[in-house]
Amino acid sequence: MRPRLLGLALILVSGCQRQTPSTTQNTASPTTRPSSPVEQGRALIEQGQLDQALAKLQEAPGDADSLYYQGVIWAKKAETAPLPTPPPLATPLPRGAEPPPAPEFKPEELSALDLFQKAAAARPDHALAQLGIAELLAPHAVRRYEQEEARKKTARPGRKVLPAPLPEGPDAGPDRVLQAYKAAVKADAHNKQAVEGLIRFAVRVGRLGDAEIGLQELAQLDPERPEPFIRYGDFLVNDKKDPLAAVEQYKQALVWRAEDDATRAKIADIYIAMGIEHWKNEQYGLAESRLREAQKFVTEKNSPQDLKLRDYLNKLKDIRAR
Repeated sequence: MRPRLLGLALILVSGCQRQTPSTTQNTASPTTRPSSPVEQGRALIEQGQLDQALAKLQEAPGDADSLYYQGVIWAKKAETAPLPTPPPLATPLPRGAEPPPAPEFKPEELSALDLFQKAAAARPDHALAQLGIAELLAPHAVRRYEQEEARKKTARPGRKVLPAPLPEGPDAGPDRVLQAYKAAVKADAHNKQAVEGLIRFAVRVGRLGDAEIGLQELAQLDPERPEPFIRYGDFLVNDKKDPLAAVEQYKQALVWRAEDDATRAKIADIYIAMGIEHWKNEQYGLAESRLREAQKFVTEKNSPQDLKLRDYLNKLKDIRAR
């Protein structure tokens, strides 16, 4: 039903690396001490023995990690579970009545969500539980958002479009999903999966401010690599339509890779486009200033970019000569 539901394998790996489940007290030597139910359950999940893992994890019912991994199991079961079916029709169906829609969530999804929420309640800083909530709800929130946007596009011009009634079930609105992603990032700032999920989801639902927060967080995670700054710059150009802010990010990337011709070309393109816009508006001084800035970043002589730049500089030269 939803191919990207949770990306549980990655979450599980992250969980193994970042969360240490609670263990039972035992006086036996470290080499002979039996592992806790949570450790055994997690191992069984990795082996694909979901039912056995669930039974083992239920031996630690109040443990936050146990609750989280039980949620992982139900989310994995949801991936292959059949789609929800509509409730039985009343007999006879009243004249003019619409048949009830199918539930939005699979029962397995509801079980997973309940367990993730219980894990987060038991330990509010449980990053993986918050991430589980976010990624389980995200596909539902994206679908609702896209349906709402489609309704707005098909509405009659000038007619106010009221929000569609919320379906029954858990809150799967963008605000709830963003809240969970941000809680996951706050709990574990080094969890790239949570940061990437925040960025991806925020862009999908038009929350560009939240996406920018995620991109800033990503740049802080890798402050000495150019890629996060290039990605941030691309976002500022393509999504936020703020080319000058993008230039600053591209320049930051060049600090770490000064001879990156592709990034230099991005900066040159921005300055050339701004110069041409000023030229069209007969702002010739500003146009020349932007084009001269572009010259600093054009690396390939006689390239299409270089030829365009020189063409407009020549046009400005002709204007001054009149």
